Amino acid sequence: MYIEVLKSKLHCAKVTEANLNYMGSITIDEDLLDAANMIAGEKVQIVNNNNGERFETYIIKGERGSGCICLNGAAARKALVGDIVIIISYALMDFEEAKTFEPKVIFPKEGNKL
Repeated sequence: MYIEVLKSKLHCAKVTEANLNYMGSITIDEDLLDAANMIAGEKVQIVNNNNGERFETYIIKGERGSGCICLNGAAARKALVGDIVIIISYALMDFEEAKTFEPKVIFPKEGNKL
């Protein structure tokens, strides 16, 4: 049996941009992606601590060291610049493997730095 479990989380990152005129997705600083064990194209759930919005999209790699957390397209309507978001990814794994799996949880500092 396989179950879906928490794989990675960027906890309390600050939205730096909202670009309504883009096709969709979330752009995330490559340093944050590496630290959280996330990759471009990965499906993520976004939880907005400021307004309670919860939605899914996919990741686009942002400029390394920029601190970028940019909601693109329709997602730009779900948060304002300055909002605090939690970015979560999940993985399917065998039930026994899931019992010992340790997710990667990152708590960005000011400016979305590590």
